[in-house]
Amino acid sequence: MRWLPPLIWLVPLAAALVSLALIIKAVSSKGPGITIAFATAEGLEAGKTRVRYRNVNVGSVEAIRLSNDHSRVLVDVQLAADAKEFAVADTRFWVVRPRVGAAGVSGLETVLSGAYIGADPGRSHQASARFNGLETPPAVANDDAGRRYILRGESIGSVDIGSPVYYRHVKAGRVLGYAIDTDGTSVTIDVFVNAPYDQYVGAATRWWHASGVELRLDSNGVKLNTQSLATVMTGGLAFETPPRQASRDPAPSGQSFPLANDKASAMREPEGPPAPVVMKFTQSVRGLAVGAPVDFRGVELGYVTAIDAEYDARRRAFTVPVSVILFPDRLGRSYRQSIRSGDAAAGKALLRKMVADGLRGQLRTGNLVTSQLYVALDMFPAAPPVSIDVDRTPLELPTVPNTLDELQTQIADIVKKLDRVPFDETSRNLNNALKSASNLFEQLDTQLVPEARDTLAAARKTFSAAQATLQQGSPLTGNMHEALGQLTRTLQTLKQLADQLQLHPESLLYGKRPDPQP
Repeated sequence: MRWLPPLIWLVPLAAALVSLALIIKAVSSKGPGITIAFATAEGLEAGKTRVRYRNVNVGSVEAIRLSNDHSRVLVDVQLAADAKEFAVADTRFWVVRPRVGAAGVSGLETVLSGAYIGADPGRSHQASARFNGLETPPAVANDDAGRRYILRGESIGSVDIGSPVYYRHVKAGRVLGYAIDTDGTSVTIDVFVNAPYDQYVGAATRWWHASGVELRLDSNGVKLNTQSLATVMTGGLAFETPPRQASRDPAPSGQSFPLANDKASAMREPEGPPAPVVMKFTQSVRGLAVGAPVDFRGVELGYVTAIDAEYDARRRAFTVPVSVILFPDRLGRSYRQSIRSGDAAAGKALLRKMVADGLRGQLRTGNLVTSQLYVALDMFPAAPPVSIDVDRTPLELPTVPNTLDELQTQIADIVKKLDRVPFDETSRNLNNALKSASNLFEQLDTQLVPEARDTLAAARKTFSAAQATLQQGSPLTGNMHEALGQLTRTLQTLKQLADQLQLHPESLLYGKRPDPQP
């Protein structure tokens, strides 16, 4: 029985071994500990809040404390043993709460379960134990398939972080962020296009704003366009590649593209070098707005950039200089070949010839409903010859008045000429001449020999008939005065019609509007 006492020591030894095994198991079942810094601990609770990835728990919050300067909240997290890959430098953490944004509503499940910490594992091989938490969820996860692109435009429009990106009206991506460029003249927008739609983004792809409702009211009429109902509320972007410029190789991630204001501008062929031009008009430009098109027989050559007023001291009259930007390359291949690939001298000679042949600018009504005007370039062979200075910048092109202005001017000239006719004075002079002739006949009646009195009597009879015809109350005189009066009223009515059409061309469709009731 001497061996019994030593066996007693086996009991504590076994207990120690079991405890050591439990400790080893507990330690081995835990992953690394990390610390995440947040701006606030709202919704977080030590011992309860979990860290999740794809709705799977990968860790838990052990403690919450303030940083030394009290500017941040430090959250100590214990990761699970199988979540060691989350403790790398580019892993991102954020607090999942209910949020409403351009991408929609997220985090509704936390209303009942409470907030939790979301995780997006990084791809780095560098281990890290300290992280700065994000205030908002990342727009793109590290394992999302797709490509990022940079867009540069004049403004962000209605676009916001999370706004959709469309390809042929199909949602293909989203906006990640935006920033104003350092010079303050444009903005840069960061977008992400999901796979497989990223294969349709090539070097020649065009991008444009598809934000909200695009309502255009100009000389071309009323145009309403929207990409989808979502863009009406949150805005968005769209992209497409012209059919003849499609490429088999997708654009690499990070490539930059220009961002147009609308699809028409984006899909337009390359403009070529712009040419600043000014045209001076002497008539009213009411209805002409900045951005109005410059049209050459249906081909849009440019647009209006500025409208000013200028006093001409030499002619003592006001003119309206209209500044425009023209893109001569839109005139086609034949025009480009005629100036021999950009030869300045050939271009100037061609322009002189076109002006000599009647090239002029003219204001025309583009739409009778909107009363909007546009600038038309056309050939007017009967226009008075003018000379231009082709070396001047900006180039000044001659103009001609439109048809309504010509009609108004002609009617006004006719009315002025009729007003200058001295009808009353002419009538008085004619009556005086008739009285003198009557006295002359009486004198001749007493002085002529009897043989000549028969001839005199016939002349007096004819004269009396003419006098009766031209008397104030005679039918012929009355008819002539009435006809002249009607002609004057007709010309005045035509002048009023020309004025009405000049101010309200839409009246040709709807008629004259009723006068407002007093």
